[in-house]
Amino acid sequence: MNASIDRLIPDIAPYLARRQRLIARMNAAGGGIAVLPTAVEQHRNRDTHYPYRFDSYFHYLTGFGEPEAVVVIIAGETPRSILFCREKNEEREIWDGFRFGPDAARETFGFDEAWTIGDLDLRLPELLAEQPVLWCSVGYDRDWDERVTRALNAVRANARAGAVPPHSIRDVRAELDEMRLVKDQVEISIMRHAARISAEAHIRAMQRTRPGMFEYEIEAELLHTFRRRGSEAPAYSSIVASGPNACVLHYVSNDRRMNDGDLLLIDAGCELNGYASDITRTFPVNGRFSTAQRQIYEVVLAAQVAARAAIRPGEHWNTPHEAAVEVITQGLIDLKLIRGPLDTAIEEGRYRRFYMHRTGHWLGRDVHDAGEYKKAGEWRLFEPGMMLTVEPGCYIRPAPDIPEAYWNIGIRIEDDALVSAEGCDFITDDVPRGADEIERLMRDGEHAHA
Repeated sequence: MNASIDRLIPDIAPYLARRQRLIARMNAAGGGIAVLPTAVEQHRNRDTHYPYRFDSYFHYLTGFGEPEAVVVIIAGETPRSILFCREKNEEREIWDGFRFGPDAARETFGFDEAWTIGDLDLRLPELLAEQPVLWCSVGYDRDWDERVTRALNAVRANARAGAVPPHSIRDVRAELDEMRLVKDQVEISIMRHAARISAEAHIRAMQRTRPGMFEYEIEAELLHTFRRRGSEAPAYSSIVASGPNACVLHYVSNDRRMNDGDLLLIDAGCELNGYASDITRTFPVNGRFSTAQRQIYEVVLAAQVAARAAIRPGEHWNTPHEAAVEVITQGLIDLKLIRGPLDTAIEEGRYRRFYMHRTGHWLGRDVHDAGEYKKAGEWRLFEPGMMLTVEPGCYIRPAPDIPEAYWNIGIRIEDDALVSAEGCDFITDDVPRGADEIERLMRDGEHAHA
């Protein structure tokens, strides 16, 4: 096989282990059969598609990246894993590129059986018969729900011949969410690599930013590094937001000319082998923070430090958010942007005018990754191997009661945090976050690219 095809072939050991773990969880809950499709191709316009991206749950179990595929996992005393995929077709490969076909896919990805996707509707009723539980993703895709329903009805139609359909249906994604919350060593290694690529991209962006450039020029610098270093794509639409745009949380137009005196907020991360990174840095376009900009920046940075210190095994999910809110609220009181005292300002939510989002989210195969934040009504406790973001912010829009020096200051500082046995490891530490460090880096970049 050539190099481009070799990249499609993963180390299958982690995927085999995950399928075995899912089977164990299924057996503990009554056994049965799990059926998961990958994502469908999406039309961009007329006869062209968006770049294909597999379903995260499907790929987590299989490592198989082609469209038109379904995995079937059967629990019980003789467990099996079966792949349905596109047939081998040399004519289509001339147009669309390499495809494995069932035989090569079975051998390469460690399945017990593999069939063409065209066989699915015929074989699925046979596989469902006599299984006590059907594990699937009901409610996520109407066409898939209808396909599964047809298979169940085909089993029921053979009831007089003794066929017995599953007596219950359970959400397989709930089990997979629990598995995906705690990353294995392979996942952590990939995410560290993705973090290094994204960190390099942010450093390049800082060093090349100048007044008069457009936001999209800096976005291009990010994309350049992502692809040059082997990332498949951004993990999400990059936010390159200058001046007033930095106060728009999900700004993605990236088309404004940057002015001297603006701040530039960049929220961007690459995807690598199906795993996301997610970094935000905010810095002055001209390389020098104004007094007001630095004041707000130091408040947000102190909030991140406090949140980071609150992340350790056994602490609950909301602890870092509470720590960040306390620091930001006190900072806003000290700068006379809101009224104190501290406890009252937090209780009444006065800080929410300037800090209106949470301090983090799970991170993994999806940038807002799978996993519940509460269990039985209580905040989930941190465990080693969990990955999350830590991203406090402060966003000040022009208003009559706000001194003009603070207008259009939008600051967010975001890093990717691995919960370790000792506490918290920021895997994105390669990107400077101190104000003095950022100014020094930008000065060095100005000299290097003069």
